[in-house]
Amino acid sequence: MSFSSDEVNFLVYRYLQESGFQHSAYTFGIESHISQSNINGALVPPAALLSIIQKGLQYTEAEISIGEDGSERMIESLSLIDAVMPDVVASRQQQAHSVKNPVVKTETNNGNGEENSTSNFSANHTENMEVNGGVEIPSRRATILRGHESEVFICAWNPTKDLLASGSGDSTARIWNMSDNIGAGPNQLVLKHCIQKGGTEVPSNKDVTSLDWNSDGTFLATGSYDGYARIWTTDGRLASTLGQHKGPIFALKWNKKGNYILSAGVDKTTIIWDASTGQCTQQFAFHSAPALDVDWQTNTSFASCSTDQCIHVCKLGMDKPTKTFTGHTNEVNAIKWDPQGSLLASCSDDMTLKIWSMKQDTCVHDLQAHNKEIYTIKWSPTGPGTNNPNMNLILASASFDSTVRLWEVERGVCLFTLTKHTEPVYSVAFSPDGKYLASGSFDKCVHIWSTQSGSLIHSYKGTGGIFEVCWNSRGDKVGASASDGSVFVLDLRKS
Repeated sequence: MSFSSDEVNFLVYRYLQESGFQHSAYTFGIESHISQSNINGALVPPAALLSIIQKGLQYTEAEISIGEDGSERMIESLSLIDAVMPDVVASRQQQAHSVKNPVVKTETNNGNGEENSTSNFSANHTENMEVNGGVEIPSRRATILRGHESEVFICAWNPTKDLLASGSGDSTARIWNMSDNIGAGPNQLVLKHCIQKGGTEVPSNKDVTSLDWNSDGTFLATGSYDGYARIWTTDGRLASTLGQHKGPIFALKWNKKGNYILSAGVDKTTIIWDASTGQCTQQFAFHSAPALDVDWQTNTSFASCSTDQCIHVCKLGMDKPTKTFTGHTNEVNAIKWDPQGSLLASCSDDMTLKIWSMKQDTCVHDLQAHNKEIYTIKWSPTGPGTNNPNMNLILASASFDSTVRLWEVERGVCLFTLTKHTEPVYSVAFSPDGKYLASGSFDKCVHIWSTQSGSLIHSYKGTGGIFEVCWNSRGDKVGASASDGSVFVLDLRKS
């Protein structure tokens, strides 16, 4: 067996994507000409690079532990760094050669209340200990949805029906019917993202990066690395293909009215599309680097953010931004308007969270508490003018420092730091009543917290790193999508 450099590049590219380094993956993909390789990404299993490295380590360990006479000797397990250092490998061989009576390691208590254990046992032990007794969601309450052939980056509930949409690296989106009256189990509609090649339609072999339902739940929009946005009906029919971006689409959103779709692309532009015709209504080219996220303020105005560290507020029909916010010192990953459309929150790789107002040029609050990149933010569906007017407006931030923070924005203070996750947190979502927050992390756990007390209410451990969590409209089910290709639904109903 041998590797070509194209294959190694593809595995590195896929590893960067699975680890959440989307922009690094994109840059690496361009420089290594991933798009010109003939590798079908849908056939490459999740965590392939790590799996191959692990097997290589095992082979190296086996090589050291086999004596000249063919007998096997125990050795301490190698780390990856050990395995590429000839001196370390040579000393292990010497140790293995000199050990005549191998001692089998045991996993026992050492008398100080600590475990004497192998690293694998330690990791599993920690995982089991992380979930408090009484909060773990039993497996009978979890429905595992299998079908995707690669990591599932995104998921979103239909706002009116129990349909869960998911988007994956296998170049498909899927719609799962989670209604209780469907008999044997959830059925899935497969939305294949195809492109025209030589007069025929072929799978794009590109990731589905974003999806969003319109407000009445009649259409699903998807964005892809193939550069196209698409509109689908709830029965899985392709209604429209939107082609104007020159490169991958990173984000897209319907406006509340449902007549426009907004998209952000690596081509540095944002586009407003007419949803009924599929035509580009206006293209905005104000960013000097890839646009990463967009969010509507009203039905005709929106904000966009970019790796250029800037945030622009634009309006349909205007040929210049109505406002530009600068202050972040690294790429801006996500932006969100509060439910009233008066405050804009932004989060960045500069580890800060900033709150902006159209009434001033500088930020209202510069919230510095996370000690690694902040990946995403969400506002609570509460406060004046919402369905939950008596609850304070709260902002949640999810960071690669493994924590989630809840902020009271009016005072600019952190209410709670939620610390049960052990790996980067990629997604947070408020329940429709604002009383609970779901968080999903690469530690494979979905945690559900009380927003009033900051306490952990429920926990569930899946089988892959969690990219996205979302609540259904009734607030009794949480959907999650994972790096191993699984999607699952947690049923939180008490009955």
